[in-house]
Amino acid sequence: MSKCTDEEQIFDLIEKNKAILSEKQVGCAFSILWQFQKQTVSLSKNVKGIRDHPQFLTLHNLTTAKMEFMNDDTLVNVLYITQQFGVEVHDPLVEALVTEAWRRLERFDINVLSKFSSCLANQHLYFSPLMGEIANIVNKNLETIQDLSFAKLFVALGPMAGPEEKKQLKSTILLMSEELTSQQVLAVMGAMEEMESRNSCLIKKIASILHKHLDNYKPIELLKITQALIFLRFQSKELFAKLREVLLSYLKVSVMPTEISILVCALSMLPSPHLDEARISQIEAVLPQCDLNELNGFATYVLRCVQYDHMYLDNTTGKQLKLLQKLDHYGHQRLQKCNSLNLLWEELKSLKGDWFPDTLLEETVATLQRLMDEINYINVAGIASFISRTNYLSTSLLDRIASVVVQQIEKIHPFAILAVILPFSILNYDPPQKDEFFGTCIQHLNSYLSILDPLMLVFLGFSLATLEYFPEDLQKAIFNIKFLAKLDSQLELLRSSLNLRIQFRLMELNRAVCLECPEYQIPWFHDRFCQQQYNKDTTSMNGAQQQIYQMLAEILGGINFVKASVLTPYYYTIDFECILDKRKKPLPYGSHNITLEKLPKMYSESNTQITGSRLPPGAEKIALEFLDSRAFCRNIPHLKGKSAMKKRHLEILGYRVIQIPHFEWNSMARSTKDARMDYLREQIFGEGKS
Repeated sequence: MSKCTDEEQIFDLIEKNKAILSEKQVGCAFSILWQFQKQTVSLSKNVKGIRDHPQFLTLHNLTTAKMEFMNDDTLVNVLYITQQFGVEVHDPLVEALVTEAWRRLERFDINVLSKFSSCLANQHLYFSPLMGEIANIVNKNLETIQDLSFAKLFVALGPMAGPEEKKQLKSTILLMSEELTSQQVLAVMGAMEEMESRNSCLIKKIASILHKHLDNYKPIELLKITQALIFLRFQSKELFAKLREVLLSYLKVSVMPTEISILVCALSMLPSPHLDEARISQIEAVLPQCDLNELNGFATYVLRCVQYDHMYLDNTTGKQLKLLQKLDHYGHQRLQKCNSLNLLWEELKSLKGDWFPDTLLEETVATLQRLMDEINYINVAGIASFISRTNYLSTSLLDRIASVVVQQIEKIHPFAILAVILPFSILNYDPPQKDEFFGTCIQHLNSYLSILDPLMLVFLGFSLATLEYFPEDLQKAIFNIKFLAKLDSQLELLRSSLNLRIQFRLMELNRAVCLECPEYQIPWFHDRFCQQQYNKDTTSMNGAQQQIYQMLAEILGGINFVKASVLTPYYYTIDFECILDKRKKPLPYGSHNITLEKLPKMYSESNTQITGSRLPPGAEKIALEFLDSRAFCRNIPHLKGKSAMKKRHLEILGYRVIQIPHFEWNSMARSTKDARMDYLREQIFGEGKS
């Protein structure tokens, strides 16, 4: 095997000798295949070719048969390489390798443990019992740190690492920094990025070592270095100048579209991102060969140049706009020629930035619709995730996803159900077989509720609640002391933004269950959290809301007949509130000045008081909400899930809800004050001109 010069020779050997290959030779085959891949520029394209090769399946089966005889290092290395080749985490081989490694966990040395924890992190198993066991092993050995394998461990453990462990790691790296090789310093830089380190002394030390090694890094490594330096807010004219020099030296001799895209993307992040005419011509020459990721990389460069020019030069050159037009052309052309959904998905799944959704989204959806017969249990979760990110409602695509899930549910891993449900929840769409689809998903989950990640359970519960589904088993799994204690312990270890997002989702789920399923008798326990968040809120009215406020005061008879920024029971904030008696006559508030110091108690009666008393018989509360573009799907004026749920809940709380879409308020038909006044009167009183 060591004499082979390409993948085909390795696969020929496997085919001829599969009956006699030992566990060491199986491990060797994986290692050599991966070495070949690391030498290629277009990694993702070659990886797919390897993974789909018939003899890779043979290697897959041989591994399953011989893994128990592999030594620890070989076992974990094979797991790592199968992940690099894109084998699904739910593949029986991956699951068997993880199980076998778990059985041996206590005997792993630090290097093997480090690599194994990285594999688990790639599967996002941060809070699994297995990762918890690894964290315990790390804690026991903190005082005996002697090598840099622990740096990788801390990256892998991610949110499991507490403040003391992070402090220990930073201290260890600072003492050992002079010994670091070019690859070790790259790993440490990655660790610092993962931990969001702001230790200026450590960053300067690592940057100085990077400076010495810059000439030794490959383009993809230089991109990672640039991204990390920018993320860590490191500033050094000398280092950035050297980095730019090295990137340009690579770019001048590069001919591969992937490599050119990587280099240009890195250059775009540096101060003064402009390239000379020769480099622009070099980019233009390779555009016909580029895939969507490469085109997206070039577009990111152009948009950053435009942003830089607006900020510092107050102009945009014609060359940039011309290049952007060519990128648009080749992007559309590539989508129109695409005839494989799996190949398209390989290009779509990692796209980021503003260019793609602004320019190619409609064409992409049309391509997905053209190829949607190829959606199956393998790719359905990925396609659903993509749709969730776009906010683009394609009913035919969602109907196809629902149909595939119903027909092939037994082949879909339970961990993928959240991704499948999400676009229906976000976009507020019920497929034709609504009850069968959601019922099938819920039934498939029930057996796994006890082992699903707590964070995933919260998101699942909220997504289903948005769709008006409240499976009792799921609610019981979430709203119990044991689960909530486990969730709290995890939240303490997350970065603040993710921590807050999960707490909000749990609060919103708690609110939805209390309002829509009182028979479950789940208590409301988010008063304190909501009060803390409300006190931090500094949101002010936008221009349209100010216009509406003034017009409502005129229509209703004065400013004391309308309230702005009203806080309801269960802590919804509504833009405006007014009250009509049974004859549709506006009623005044006892005091117009809104007292926000005393927040409302959470009970079924509204906190709104009319001159010190409750609502008169026959009176109705009206909630008026201005809805901007975020409340609607990107392509059509269809209300999204969260806005629809808020309307439903306000109605449960006793409001008649009037939603004012931005496209109606800003339409030509309502371009005058009189037209807008008539619109508001019609919404409130059911009449036009007074």
